Amino acid sequence: MTWRDHLPSVAGRIVFDAPLAPYTWLRVGGPADVLFLPRDEADLKGFLAALDPAVPVMTLGVGSNTLVRDGGVDGVVIRLGRAFADITTDGLTVTAGAAALDAQVARAAGEAGIAGLEFYTGVPGTIGGAVVMNAGCYGQETRDVLISARVMDRTGAVRTLANADLAFRYRHSAVQDADLIVLGAAYRGRPDDADAVKARMAEITARRESSQPIREKTGGSTFRNPEGHSAWRLVDEAGWRGKLHAVSGAGAMFSPQHANFLINPGEATAADLEGLGEAVRADVKSKFGVALTWEVKRVGRASRPRLPEGG
Repeated sequence: MTWRDHLPSVAGRIVFDAPLAPYTWLRVGGPADVLFLPRDEADLKGFLAALDPAVPVMTLGVGSNTLVRDGGVDGVVIRLGRAFADITTDGLTVTAGAAALDAQVARAAGEAGIAGLEFYTGVPGTIGGAVVMNAGCYGQETRDVLISARVMDRTGAVRTLANADLAFRYRHSAVQDADLIVLGAAYRGRPDDADAVKARMAEITARRESSQPIREKTGGSTFRNPEGHSAWRLVDEAGWRGKLHAVSGAGAMFSPQHANFLINPGEATAADLEGLGEAVRADVKSKFGVALTWEVKRVGRASRPRLPEGG
């Protein structure tokens, strides 16, 4: 008997040994011990309140910047669905659930004549991830427009955190330092003509399509920009743009189109992708004395644990 035999009853779905590769943009990685798909907020609250607090819990959005290792993920992986994806506008306020796609939130704001969230058109992923990572692009970040975020802790308790409570900095928020699940967020924009807002979003989309490998299996920006440097330039000057690197599978590479985008060009393993990233980090450090920090979130076990014989 294990903790998996004593899970709380739920209204949503529980899947044992659930493959996670289909839930990530890189399309690699092993299974979750348990995948929980809550029906709604009440279902999530009840599950967390009754779950053994010793069981690890991880939230997964659309996996746009997540690398799941080949051995899978310990504990429970929670994926929020449609019940957490509502988007509403009221005056200059935009409220969105954690599972709402960033680009959809930008479009809803544009339709309502609300400016300021256009940059989300260029941010892959969901609102939950955007809050956790202080996601941004083209000179703007989540902290510039966020009013507050609703979060749930491991006991199922819900509270609202103001912008200042989230201690935003570059690609970081206080949510990363606490055992919290983002449920949704509220934003404040500024008034503008809807057509003007849509035109700016179209410009961002065109710019992104021309400069980034958005149709590849990628995790987006792989490394954070070190102070005073561009990560893509360091990767490029170190000679890794478009160079295939294999560890245990068919190999991975940094995109020929954008040197800070790690891509799975075919049947790479998570070990290929992470191994390439680590090789590049070591090479850049050796050649330029600059330490690259992962922006892609790497989770899980390097290999599947071996079961006892007869187990």
